[in-house]
Amino acid sequence: MLWEKPDSLPQQIGFHLVPHFSMMSFASAIEPLRSANRLAGNMLYEWRIFAEGTEPVPASNGIAVVPEMPLAEVERFPALILCSGTGTEDYFDDRLFGQLRRLARNGAQMGGLSGAPLLLARAGLMGERRCTLHWEHIPGFVEEFPDIEVTGDLFEIDGPIFTCAGGSASMDMMLHLISLQHGHDLAAAVSEQFIHDRIREPTDRQRMALRMRIGHSHPKLIAAIAFMEDNLENPVAPPQLARSVGLSSRQLERLFRKYMGCTPARYYLDLRLKRARALLRQTTLSVLDVAVACGFASASHFSKRYRDLFGQSPRSDRNAA
Repeated sequence: MLWEKPDSLPQQIGFHLVPHFSMMSFASAIEPLRSANRLAGNMLYEWRIFAEGTEPVPASNGIAVVPEMPLAEVERFPALILCSGTGTEDYFDDRLFGQLRRLARNGAQMGGLSGAPLLLARAGLMGERRCTLHWEHIPGFVEEFPDIEVTGDLFEIDGPIFTCAGGSASMDMMLHLISLQHGHDLAAAVSEQFIHDRIREPTDRQRMALRMRIGHSHPKLIAAIAFMEDNLENPVAPPQLARSVGLSSRQLERLFRKYMGCTPARYYLDLRLKRARALLRQTTLSVLDVAVACGFASASHFSKRYRDLFGQSPRSDRNAA
């Protein structure tokens, strides 16, 4: 098993690149393995790069990586990590899904970085296993696979399936692997090589603390916005929102005008519309279904509010994206 001490060295890990994969996620997963080999003075890990064919695969930043061979030619492999990025929500490839199922039947452990857990789910490999993925992809994933448990953690390991939010979290996952297999001292030394001052736990949260995201630390303001974010599908009225944080409606409005430059209702509406935009771009839900998922009573009201904020209708925005 990948997350146990290996029976033999080097341990082989494969990476399958989906067009427009996240270079940050990919590099953050491979570089700790390279550094571990160098610091240990031994080939602890060996990696191979796969793709649909043999042509260079472009990352989302435009840099192309040349794969060693097509995944279709790989009969079995101990561990395979899918790397994807922008456009994952629109990626449907039955050939790839069939190849993943074949490798899984032959004993491969499957991983996914950034948006790639969505592809593992579409291939039917997730089952009832817990998973995580980049926070930007979570709303669309939950709508498409409501029965799969999704966390907002950095990475999840559940049996033969392991998933990761990507970005710098890929490094934390690989440091966790190195620590389990070859000891904390080596993992810490690798972390220091990359000026990575702390090996984060799997359960660390992906997103910045709310006070860092909004640039303010007023406790009542943070509590109100957190309540809004937890109630996007079923928005609450301003008086109930105010009561939830122990303020009057007038006090809450003054607080938002002072720190956020708008009313609570306006801020709440914008949060719901931004969630709607994510769903429009990441799922095939109808405009009406997106409207309902974001707490709007009708498609016409939703479309009007959407146009007010983004300058175009939901359908036009989806087509443009």
